[in-house]
Amino acid sequence: MNKRFLSILVLLAGVAPVFAQQGPYPFKDPALPAEKRIDNLLSLMTFDEKIDCLGTRTGVPRLGVPNFGSSEGIHGVVQRESRPGRPMITTTQFPQPPGMGESWDPELVREAGGVQGYEARFITQTEKYNRQILMLWGPQADLARDPRWGRSEEVYGEDPFFNGTMVVAFTKGLQGDDPKYWQSAALLKHFLANSNENFRTSSSSDFDQRLFWEYYSVPFRMGFLEGGAKGVMASYNAWNGTPMAINPILKSIVQKEWGVDVLSSDGGAVKLLVTSHKRFANQQQAVVACLKAGINQFLDTYKDETKAAVKDGLVSEREIDDLLRPKFRVTIRLGLLDPPEMVPYAKIKDEPEPWNTEKDKAVSEKMALESVVLLKNANSFLPLKKDSIKSIAVIGPLADSIHWDWYGGTPPHAITPLQGIKDEVGPGVTVKYAADEIGNAAVNAAKTSDVAVVVVGNDPTCGPDMPHDWYNSADGGGTLPCTVPSDGREGRDRESITLAQEQLVKQVYAVNPKTVVILVSSFPFAINWSQANVPAILHMAHSSQDEGTALAKVLFGGYNPGGRLVTTWPKSVEQLPPMMDYDVRHGRTYMYFKGDPLYPFGYGLSYTTFGYSNLKTSSKELASDGSVTVSVDVTNTGSQTGDEVVQLYVKHPKSKVERPGEELKGFQRVTLKPNETKTVQIPLKASTLAYWDEKQGRFKVEAEPVSVMVGSSSKDIKLTTEVRVP
Repeated sequence: MNKRFLSILVLLAGVAPVFAQQGPYPFKDPALPAEKRIDNLLSLMTFDEKIDCLGTRTGVPRLGVPNFGSSEGIHGVVQRESRPGRPMITTTQFPQPPGMGESWDPELVREAGGVQGYEARFITQTEKYNRQILMLWGPQADLARDPRWGRSEEVYGEDPFFNGTMVVAFTKGLQGDDPKYWQSAALLKHFLANSNENFRTSSSSDFDQRLFWEYYSVPFRMGFLEGGAKGVMASYNAWNGTPMAINPILKSIVQKEWGVDVLSSDGGAVKLLVTSHKRFANQQQAVVACLKAGINQFLDTYKDETKAAVKDGLVSEREIDDLLRPKFRVTIRLGLLDPPEMVPYAKIKDEPEPWNTEKDKAVSEKMALESVVLLKNANSFLPLKKDSIKSIAVIGPLADSIHWDWYGGTPPHAITPLQGIKDEVGPGVTVKYAADEIGNAAVNAAKTSDVAVVVVGNDPTCGPDMPHDWYNSADGGGTLPCTVPSDGREGRDRESITLAQEQLVKQVYAVNPKTVVILVSSFPFAINWSQANVPAILHMAHSSQDEGTALAKVLFGGYNPGGRLVTTWPKSVEQLPPMMDYDVRHGRTYMYFKGDPLYPFGYGLSYTTFGYSNLKTSSKELASDGSVTVSVDVTNTGSQTGDEVVQLYVKHPKSKVERPGEELKGFQRVTLKPNETKTVQIPLKASTLAYWDEKQGRFKVEAEPVSVMVGSSSKDIKLTTEVRVP
């Protein structure tokens, strides 16, 4: 052995203990500032690892960095996939977002978000499931500006403040209450003005800056600034000619002003920049444009294109680092780089399956109950009295099924209306079931029963399963088969808002005037005949695992309905502006609607009655940077305990700019016993009265008198007062 080799051995022997004592990488040190940790992590990653993290898999296995992954999650964690090593997983399924919105209960919506976030964390941390789904794609922060929009089923309603309030609540539920760590991460979608399906892959949603700031962006802004969401998905459409996936506002507003970290493309959106929007000659050019616009999560082909772009000098590795940095902030907020004992959610995997616990079941059933809306109840026809009914006919295509959509998962249980009614009435009442929409069985069942319950509505998927690559089809998914004109879904707007199944209602009513209509639907229907003729109508959105339980309890008085509508229900499409007109001032939503609707925004009845009195504000003047408290006494003047939804609207009678006829600025659902009075207090901030001054590029609070109105719907104002902004 020569001396030089011996010297090397001695040197290695001396440094080996040093390497052995170095411990974990600096990025795993919770004591370091987050940005320093990310600096270290990026310095250790290979170029290929960085490219990989621009997709939905954000882990770096070589360095022990977990993937936070993704899952759809607007009203239930979606885990239907089943293959070897990855079994299908049941998760709690709530009503579609319009149904959750119809509860008018933000605290309950927050609880539902908490259930979803907890279940996502449980699945991720339970080894047998082999899933990483800590970033949930929800809530949906878009607005239902037109009832013909096929994806109205995914959003909370038509009002920006209302939707924003629900987005904030759901986001807070998903992400949890811990000040340091998130339970799961929210990714809002689809930014921005994504409310047509037939032309969404190539169309431009055109409107001015005022509508951007005062209407379309409000729920997103609230979700980011008030809810703490840090993720968003860009929509397929353009805004004023520029596709959202490459729109400069992703950086200038969403990232820089609202602090969003994850800017995601939608599935196939990059390809659509070439095929539908025709902005680029090929996929590589489109990928580069998205990277430059701030997109750091691709749901499309991007890896080879990005590598080639770096090689050609079109994108630098420093730019890639800058795109990844915000994503790793999410990794840190989820506690994925810290010791498990520091993360409050780390032991969730040792708990029982949450969807089978009484806690999650209770939240699900409460949401289902609170979402039921009583649309009509002539002569107090409802609730039905079990002791005076010997037989009941349950009829209709939706009577013995629960219809699921593509953005919910598989429930641990599913109670249909038929089953719910059977469970509620027990063996002492004969329940006759007829599924056919129009036929002798339905007529005979109705004719020979004391009461008929007809369950009708839409099919959220229009029947056939959606192909996984539908968005890459030549038409962008705009002509997926739907045989019923009034059905709509992702990729297809509704051609009509009339209910074809109303013919079944007419047939049943002709032989049994004691008929109740249960409309289970994702969006409004012009049920003018039913409103004029049948004694009672209930509405509920699709996809609640407790649909039947809730409806049966409401039918038979076990629960007094308190849900309220979240959109304006027109009498016909003739009351609506053209579908592609995005200027809501031309007659959209309750704020600008022309004519009388079938049901107004905020509408819903109860088995009891309520009186309003003593409306006042804590001050007659409202400073431009201040707030006042609006208070009103609400009394249950009926004989049953029930929920009233107190709604606060404002009007600007002397504004120097065009304003809505009225605007929702606060609401509160309150439970009252018979003869009980409660004082409801709702804050009113001056900042919510501002309009966007396009010349100055900022919000401006006018010096003006403001009408302050409270009532039980946008068309049922009980009391009005005035507050002055000096």
